[in-house]
Amino acid sequence: MAAQQIRFTDGSAYERMMVTWSRLAGDIFLDWLAPKSGVRWIDIGCGNGAFTQLVCDRCAPAEIHGIDPSQAQLAFARTRPASQIARFQPGDAMALSFPDNSFDAATMALVIFFVPDPEKGVAEMIRVTAPGGLVAAYVWDILGGGFPAYAFQAELAAMGHAPLHPPSVAVSQMEPLRQLWRGADLDAVETREIEVNRTFADFDEFWSITETVAPVAPVIAAMTPDDVATLKRRVKARLSPAPDGSVTCAGRANAVMGTVPG
Repeated sequence: MAAQQIRFTDGSAYERMMVTWSRLAGDIFLDWLAPKSGVRWIDIGCGNGAFTQLVCDRCAPAEIHGIDPSQAQLAFARTRPASQIARFQPGDAMALSFPDNSFDAATMALVIFFVPDPEKGVAEMIRVTAPGGLVAAYVWDILGGGFPAYAFQAELAAMGHAPLHPPSVAVSQMEPLRQLWRGADLDAVETREIEVNRTFADFDEFWSITETVAPVAPVIAAMTPDDVATLKRRVKARLSPAPDGSVTCAGRANAVMGTVPG
């Protein structure tokens, strides 16, 4: 049997779960980057366009291109207001179809650990970014328990169901991420942690939204109904809902930035 892989094929489901988290972290990320207005951006691994939209809302880009391998995600992205400015198109993070020095800022929002060869992905970011331009990324600290669906992952593992991880999950941790940027000879490399919280009205809302997230959904789909019921009880106990029934979850991402020499 072929190993399960994380696949993002439903822009609407991604919107319900990950986009709120992405925006929470993305706002802090952009505050930290403090980019100039009127520059050329590329959002690599743009998914359904959530971060691209955030850049359009906050940074007044001169132009912005969103690149992703999923046609379904791109179709959703093209329904966003950002599509009036942004160009969404299919592409490979390790072989971008743009000339050298095409952009002033290249970003990967929650993406670098999905790139099979992260070094090649960063090299492509640098290639298409002009000298002095910004190359930056942020990524959930999956191995450090920072993924917003960590409660699911921890309880699945405790029940003997291995959670799915991205192919380059090691770069989700701060030191490998820092070394990836430094190894690419970028200037002024900086890192920071991004911590965010999200409150759900009750556990049922949390469950219905979070069970659809790509890293856990296929694992849950393969479980028996009894095991799913057990998982639900265990996750609820781990989260300890507040007296009013609400559930607050934390997410933690690691972020890195540097500038292209020259």
